Amino acid sequence: MGLIELFIIAVGLSMDAFAVSICKGLSVSKVEKKHYMIIGLWFGGFQGLMPLIGYLLGSTFSDKIKTFDHWVAFGLLAVIGINMVRESFSKDDKEIIPDFSVKNMFILAIATSIDALAVGVSFALLPNVNIVAAVSFISVITFVLSGMGLKVGNLFGSRYEAKAELLGGLILILMGVKILIQHLFSL
Repeated sequence: MGLIELFIIAVGLSMDAFAVSICKGLSVSKVEKKHYMIIGLWFGGFQGLMPLIGYLLGSTFSDKIKTFDHWVAFGLLAVIGINMVRESFSKDDKEIIPDFSVKNMFILAIATSIDALAVGVSFALLPNVNIVAAVSFISVITFVLSGMGLKVGNLFGSRYEAKAELLGGLILILMGVKILIQHLFSL
């Protein structure tokens, strides 16, 4: 997997964290340096940890599904992407809580990184994935975008939250299609 593909996946995965960071930015009157660190470390850390766990789980059974692994990778990315697109059109009001406590951030970090677990499984099914580089890259991108989301939310409000989630979902769907097409045409 190339650096550009990894960057695109990292951006797609970080869109949930970006959207929640926008909400957190809305919830505080003034964003402080500690808010950036809290948001970045929690979201960046979990976005890196979850694909690593998924990769380790996926590696244990990747030999058993070699013949249809491209379909599994496509399916996982497509389902995650479709869910993100669907959520971007949801009219449900999301509660804005100015809570940066460990309990609250832990719950949000888990909720925004579940899809990264499935992406980690798909990494185990793909050839030439350096998982250490991948999870490091995903963590850093998420750290940066979460901080940007915090600032955007504080400055502009919730205008960009749904668009970020829509973009992230479309990116993951397209990456799944790309994996499938590459495999089918390499046969």
